[in-house]
Amino acid sequence: MSKRPLEDFCGKLRWDELDLSYLRGMIATARDEDMGGAGLVASKRPPSPVDVTTDLMPVGAKGRAALAARKELVVCGAKLVPAILEIYGGGVEYVPCACDAARVDKGGVIGVLSGDVGTILRAERVMLNFLQRLSGVSTLTAQYVAALGDSPTRLLDTRKTTPGFRALEKYAVACGGAWNHRMGLFDRVLLKDNHLAAAGAVGGSALTDAVRAALARYPNLVVQVEVDSISQIAPVLDAGAHIILLDNFTIEELREAVKFIGARAATEVSGGITIQTLPEVGKTGVDFASTGAITHGATWIDIGLDWE
Repeated sequence: MSKRPLEDFCGKLRWDELDLSYLRGMIATARDEDMGGAGLVASKRPPSPVDVTTDLMPVGAKGRAALAARKELVVCGAKLVPAILEIYGGGVEYVPCACDAARVDKGGVIGVLSGDVGTILRAERVMLNFLQRLSGVSTLTAQYVAALGDSPTRLLDTRKTTPGFRALEKYAVACGGAWNHRMGLFDRVLLKDNHLAAAGAVGGSALTDAVRAALARYPNLVVQVEVDSISQIAPVLDAGAHIILLDNFTIEELREAVKFIGARAATEVSGGITIQTLPEVGKTGVDFASTGAITHGATWIDIGLDWE
């Protein structure tokens, strides 16, 4: 079996591929945490949702404020802002100055809000929480992508995402310039070391048979197999796996494995991938490098709301 085009194995999640009704539910949950104590027992919650501080402001007051980058960043989450404002009551116009995936310098404006002061104040924290988290992921991802330089190796994300935030965080990865694969347990067969150990198929003909069984049962899905030694590669190739995941291989082992596999399967490396090691990884000829660090290791990036 010859290697398929890399586009068969990865993509870049677009905004129109996200379920807006699901995202609205996330926003409503965040609002209810903030104003209604959602998650607490009834005795710890207010009788009805309220922002006791904003209720002190003049009713019907109008204002204008800007979402400003406190440091250089890659924007992600700007497309959520209109939905957030609507769920908080509306009456606010949002004019974007930078779209998702755009680079914004320190001090730059992401967008401007104008209208009901109460809505802006109540929505401020949740709005910034989404923007800061997602822009943190997209900004760190862009740094990892830059570390690969002009290498043809593609950076992939993983399933190491915040529970409930997978679609958004993978979208943020795409905004940062990396690639998405394996949205969940449903869209790809990935036989990892624990699966193979549980099935007693860590090598030899048993490994070949396990991979062939997966290909036969799921003929329309990508079948990927994790190996942790050179000796496991031949049985996986004999079975016809689409991708071989080289786990925790050294740079020298990677070069050897990529040469041995050739065009018979796509190659991916995982384990120990850092922004420091990526330049060398990219020189080995491996097709993909995957890391969870771009999601689980991303820190929130500072974005502020400045009144004009």
